Amino acid sequence: MNGKFITFEGPEGSGKTSVIEGIKEFFNNNNIDYITTREPGGIKIAEAIRDIILDKENTEMDAHAEALLFAASRSQHFSELVVPALNEGKVVLCDRFIDSSLAYQGHARGLGIDEVYNINKFAIGNTLPDVTIFIDVPPSVGLNRVFSNTRKVDRLDLESLAFHELVYEGYQIIAKKYSDRFKIVDGTNSKEKVIEDTLEVIKSILK
Repeated sequence: MNGKFITFEGPEGSGKTSVIEGIKEFFNNNNIDYITTREPGGIKIAEAIRDIILDKENTEMDAHAEALLFAASRSQHFSELVVPALNEGKVVLCDRFIDSSLAYQGHARGLGIDEVYNINKFAIGNTLPDVTIFIDVPPSVGLNRVFSNTRKVDRLDLESLAFHELVYEGYQIIAKKYSDRFKIVDGTNSKEKVIEDTLEVIKSILK
């Protein structure tokens, strides 16, 4: 695969979407061939699975089922969209990937980071991002953003602060475990500063 696979992670309300928009503007201005996508979702089948996962009515969803649904969505999305784009030499900007499952289901749900990694290894093989940009925002700050803006609130947003703190803790563990590809950007800075810091990371990868 000749392209570059760049993923964005962070707690709810970390501002990933705004950062990706800023990166897109830079890429457009510099004629960089890229696609943007998201997880869960990105393509028809994966979006249908996304609707099930995030539906606020599905409060009885078992943690194992949740992890498997994310992996199923990821497998289809990866094979149908990500791999072909990388083979064409494009940069893929993806809003969430495997690390979300490791933090949310592996750590916060208590299924085990390694166990959830193995489920996803079956789904996507050994391919990991070239770089993962973690937008670092404390859970309380992120949740305040979620409930004060116009974004649609989903089932995971409605989890307790304690759950989101476990997610954040999970990300800290994963960042150390995969320190070779994890780059941490302070998401409490201004949007412009966060985009600038993220671009510095991306430029170093594209050289």
